[in-house]
Amino acid sequence: MAYKNIKVEKKEGIATIKINRPKVLNALNTETVIELTKAVFELEHDKKIKVAILTGEGDKAFIAGADISQMANMTLLEAKEFAEHGHNMLNSIEKSRLPFIAAVNGYALGGGCETLMACDIAIVGKSAKIGQPEINLGISPGFGGTQRLPRHVGRMKAKELLLTGRNIDAEEAHSIGLVNMVVDDDKLMETAEKIAVKIAGKSSVQTNFIKALVNKGADIDLNTANSLEISYFSSSFSTHDQKEGMKAFLEKRKPVFKGK
Repeated sequence: MAYKNIKVEKKEGIATIKINRPKVLNALNTETVIELTKAVFELEHDKKIKVAILTGEGDKAFIAGADISQMANMTLLEAKEFAEHGHNMLNSIEKSRLPFIAAVNGYALGGGCETLMACDIAIVGKSAKIGQPEINLGISPGFGGTQRLPRHVGRMKAKELLLTGRNIDAEEAHSIGLVNMVVDDDKLMETAEKIAVKIAGKSSVQTNFIKALVNKGADIDLNTANSLEISYFSSSFSTHDQKEGMKAFLEKRKPVFKGK
């Protein structure tokens, strides 16, 4: 599919989605949000793809936020529709069978921070600035920031960041558990790609299972979540990849997974 505001590249089981609006620091307008949602849907149904990397064009911004020039004169109904598009996009990333790696270059503010949090792994360059500054615009977050941020960093830290609109640097983001790793800016994509290659070499059945278990388990009680784990664990024994993985271990060789 041809896109106007994003680029999608595929190579050896890894897809890279790049927001391509560098002149406005990769800000999210409705068109871009819809394109991202469609791209996730496309990749979801491409069985050759095992992992996705999400990043921004240029070195200044991952996603600097939503496009204020579009939002400034929105009506109530238009704002509701825009937020719904944003939630659909981020839910599609979160619920995708694919592990999503956010490679965060520069600003990840507002919708950029919300997008980062919907991904499964976040790698950030040292110059990154991350935050939910919506309160400074007289609004609250609309793409899940008030809900995902407390789940990542705890209620009190989330409320501090949301109520002050303060941006944090890469090291603080790492220290509070918002991101996985901080690397030199010029090593960002290299690091993300190395992690993607490592994940792509695993059983795609199990990367899907593990992602689903962690996400679903976080929203239910422990006993129910453990029962869900037992179900997924036992289902693994009906797969080719379980047989191959254990056989390869006993034969002291590298397994050849087929994703089935």
